[in-house]
Amino acid sequence: MYDGQTIGVVVPACNEAGFVGGVIETMPAYVDRIYAIDDGSADGTWDEMVEAARRVNGDPADGEVFKLTDESAPRVVAIQHERNRGAGAAVKTGYACALADDIDVIAVMDGDGQMDPAQLARIIEPVTSGEVTYSKGDRLTSREDYESMSKWRLFGNVSLTLLTRVASGYWELSDPQNGFTAISNEGLRTIGFERLYDQYGFLNHVLFALNINREPIADVSHPAVYADEASGISYRRFIPTVSLLLGRNVIERLGRSYVVRRFHPLVVCYVIGILATITGVAGGLYAVSSPAVDTFIGGMVSVAVGTLGALLLVLGLWFDISENEGLVRKVDYSGRQFRDAQPDEVSHVPSGFEVYRDGKTTATSAEGDPE
Repeated sequence: MYDGQTIGVVVPACNEAGFVGGVIETMPAYVDRIYAIDDGSADGTWDEMVEAARRVNGDPADGEVFKLTDESAPRVVAIQHERNRGAGAAVKTGYACALADDIDVIAVMDGDGQMDPAQLARIIEPVTSGEVTYSKGDRLTSREDYESMSKWRLFGNVSLTLLTRVASGYWELSDPQNGFTAISNEGLRTIGFERLYDQYGFLNHVLFALNINREPIADVSHPAVYADEASGISYRRFIPTVSLLLGRNVIERLGRSYVVRRFHPLVVCYVIGILATITGVAGGLYAVSSPAVDTFIGGMVSVAVGTLGALLLVLGLWFDISENEGLVRKVDYSGRQFRDAQPDEVSHVPSGFEVYRDGKTTATSAEGDPE
């Protein structure tokens, strides 16, 4: 427990053999339950998870099977998807198990070893203190934090930060693809995570769902840890699919927040601004290409209409930024001091652990093979 609250950590992994075992075994002592999710890996990830769970939990007694809701259930719960469902789906499986256990705060640490377990207390404390509903890591605030990133990764993160700010309404957030997160039990139940995106855009979709409820979040700066792991993201697929997701999110967010919940004039600014901008650009092209129109007069009118549209769009953005001001709390190294991560209570760890394969529970022998 931490600050009197139970802590669960979801560890999603796909083809992370060589890393995931270390993540599980170095988890801080105050973590009550670890949900290790193998998302249909094709390498030795599952075997490594099972072996790490055995070392943490101890060898199971013959024929002993635990239910997830048992108080004596083991600290590490290993779960295997028989096929790859996506990074978001793996986290959703862990979330569902944590809610079944009624865990107070649920964190996520990827199985690739890029997230330092020593930083976990800084991630969860804004949630355990009740200041925010959701907390996430931020590797872009400090130069020291992002200098270890490749230039391509940094460019992608900065670009997605700008797009996600527009789509989510959290205009002060950074590093939206950072999977080092924590969320309260109540917040997780509120956002309807089961309906969110199953792939790598899941994190962006979570932010959208949180903003619909105007939930406060925290950006916690921390250094990244890069080793020899390879990214599992296919950028040819990721960029267009996430761009489409963000486009849908911004339209839905504006409709639900500023039309359904209560009408706001920024909707008029956006609608007229978009129409005026398109009209100005199209009119300018027509004035230049058509001999029937005076190029100078047509061009000036088009510029005036386009400029009016652009100004209305900027006004709409200003309204949106003002409405969402203060929803993001920034936590950095020079800011709030977090106490040393000492457990309030170290979880009781019985011998044995559960193994799940797509909802089916089996006991695991001392050798790690299902009985």
